[in-house]
Amino acid sequence: MPKIIVDADACPVKEEIKSLAQTFHLEVIYVASYNHFGANRADEHWVYVDTEKEAADLRIVNLSKKGDIVITQDIGLASMLLSKCTVFSNRGEIYQDEMMTLMLEQRESRAKARRRGEYGKGPKAMTDQDRQTFKQNLEQFLMNLKFLGVDDK
Repeated sequence: MPKIIVDADACPVKEEIKSLAQTFHLEVIYVASYNHFGANRADEHWVYVDTEKEAADLRIVNLSKKGDIVITQDIGLASMLLSKCTVFSNRGEIYQDEMMTLMLEQRESRAKARRRGEYGKGPKAMTDQDRQTFKQNLEQFLMNLKFLGVDDK
């Protein structure tokens, strides 16, 4: 049975993930740095890591197994996981292997521009429609898994 692993530091759709995981009886593991520690999470599985730059990414890679579902907005992390996991963005898009080279090149280009002092607008703020799209896409994916018998016990 797949589990859902969430790159939780900046994930805006944790409630949507929790709701769908309960509906489909899936385990969710939220991975975050100690800077995002929260005491009121007794009914959730949180894994906390150091604040080092790639600590959460490395923990997610190590926790994930073939067939798991990972939620992240980190393109680099997504590229490392595509060979074994289905990876969703926070906006509900499934990262595709054939698009990864282009996405990584664009990310590098933006990083170079920032180092030159050029700053873009950054990602658009999440809207209710974005949240709804995320939830619909993940739900459809999970329904397809259930239809295929992937989550049968």
